[in-house]
Amino acid sequence: MRLTVYTDFSLRLLMYLAVKPDGVSTIGEVADAYRIPKNHLTKVAHQLGLAGTIATVRGKGGGMRLGRPADQIVVGAVVRSTEPDMALVPCFEPVCAQCPIVPACGLRGALHEARSAFLHVLDRYTLADLVGNLTDLQALLGIATPTHV
Repeated sequence: MRLTVYTDFSLRLLMYLAVKPDGVSTIGEVADAYRIPKNHLTKVAHQLGLAGTIATVRGKGGGMRLGRPADQIVVGAVVRSTEPDMALVPCFEPVCAQCPIVPACGLRGALHEARSAFLHVLDRYTLADLVGNLTDLQALLGIATPTHV
């Protein structure tokens, strides 16, 4: 199974926001850290905002932040909301060219079971689980951490 770039960017954006000390970032900041196009990231941020997964912060120092705590954002739910089509093969689609072996085919059932297992595993993880190695992620993304005196 292969996830779309859109889902990849969605998960990376959420991870970035989760490891940012103040939690607020701009599209440009995240795009630069991952070396990905701002226009793609803008589309991702818009959809995640509509879903309530991220929130926008207006005014000076504004940007975007997580819409709820990282331990309440389930990875499987994000993947389901960002993947337009989880049909692994054409016979999964409601309208398709009818395959002549569908009534006796074991492949369709096996692939359906595999897709369900894939999503079930992702449902066991939250965004907080993905960013457990906070210090290393911050260093790799070039995120400055606050220094305490």
